[in-house]
Amino acid sequence: MNILLIGSGGREHALAWKLKQSPLCNKLFIAPGNAGTALCGTNLPIGISDFEPLAAACKEHAIEMILVGPEEPLVNGIYDYFKNNPGLEKIKLIGPSKEAAQLEGSKAFAKSFMKKHGIPTAAYAEFSADNYMEGVNYIKAHALPIVLKADGLAAGKGVLICQNHLEAMSEFELMLHRAKFGEAGKKVVIEDFLKGIELSMFVLTDGEHYILLPEAKDYKRIGAGDTGLNTGGMGAVSPLPFVNNDFLEKVRKEIIEPTIAGLKKDKLDYKGFIFLGLMNDNGEPKVIEYNCRLGDPETEVVIPRIKNDLVEILMATSEKRLNEVKLEIDGRSAATVVAVSGGYPGDYQKGKEINGLEDTSIDDTMIFLAGTKNDGKKIVTNGGRVLAVTSFGANITEAAEQSNYMMEQLFFEDMYFRPDIGYEFKTVEQ
Repeated sequence: MNILLIGSGGREHALAWKLKQSPLCNKLFIAPGNAGTALCGTNLPIGISDFEPLAAACKEHAIEMILVGPEEPLVNGIYDYFKNNPGLEKIKLIGPSKEAAQLEGSKAFAKSFMKKHGIPTAAYAEFSADNYMEGVNYIKAHALPIVLKADGLAAGKGVLICQNHLEAMSEFELMLHRAKFGEAGKKVVIEDFLKGIELSMFVLTDGEHYILLPEAKDYKRIGAGDTGLNTGGMGAVSPLPFVNNDFLEKVRKEIIEPTIAGLKKDKLDYKGFIFLGLMNDNGEPKVIEYNCRLGDPETEVVIPRIKNDLVEILMATSEKRLNEVKLEIDGRSAATVVAVSGGYPGDYQKGKEINGLEDTSIDDTMIFLAGTKNDGKKIVTNGGRVLAVTSFGANITEAAEQSNYMMEQLFFEDMYFRPDIGYEFKTVEQ
């Protein structure tokens, strides 16, 4: 079948790499794609939320399946657009409806959903400009630290952890009265601070059944030892030593199954990935957030561990046959290290030539390109997060060392990467 993959990041290169391996994939198109996805299929210069040009491309290229990578088109209703458009409704689109995508598109919606269906999460309250003073008084009486979240999508920047009440009130005022996060911050969710170890878990559901993909942990801070500014992700590791059968059973019974049942009960059409941002609090899982798609860079560490044919799995999702799928997972550890442009997550330059990509023939190591583009015969930087190196190893330490070694064979001007991905698991494994 002909498949359209939407997106342009490292996540999409990893997905394109996996899709192309399937004998069921005839032609693969990526919109808009990057220099890495161009190695797997045909890039189409169409924006991720440009539904009409995407629809025209589907007709032109006889697309039978669409896989949506990023959250924006899902929250904007791409599923509904195709399902309600005569001639396009038979395309197998992997992703939730617009209303179901509010699990990611609205923090208030997600918290209300969790409360309604008894899913463990932090206690919270929501405020807008209409009840601003109530919010101020709520902050004054709240235990420290305090978590403030912009309700809508804010490019990963809408969550603030405030260590004192003055800081929290100042940020609350900036969000509601000075539009710090624009439309996304017109409503603010204030919640308790959860303590523990963060991790990411991924579910694929057909609306009735689900399969649990490998878990991962990503690293958001720019600096070694988890210091400095937050980024889109500097690396990830999988599996995690502390995720044992007891913890997994709690996640299934207390979080995943109530989530799937809640979607069905609320008549929310959902065929696709659910990202569970979890906190492990002494063995007790709690939901920090939902995403309605796979994470990045977690995809680059999770997808290579899946041995199954991805197209077969997605077809089963579309046809509500996920109960027939038995997931096969590579038992080795995997570690992804991300190279970024100098200055990221602040200002950075583009157009820097990337060297060393032609000499990447190391077993059990993959390079996934992200913020890149083709410039004649050269591949140059075109974003903050430029590429990711994923390696397998007997444990996380070995996998991370292999990724770091490969990263040292690559070069572009002002290139930076964190050399300590997976650092906190070294003592556990030794």
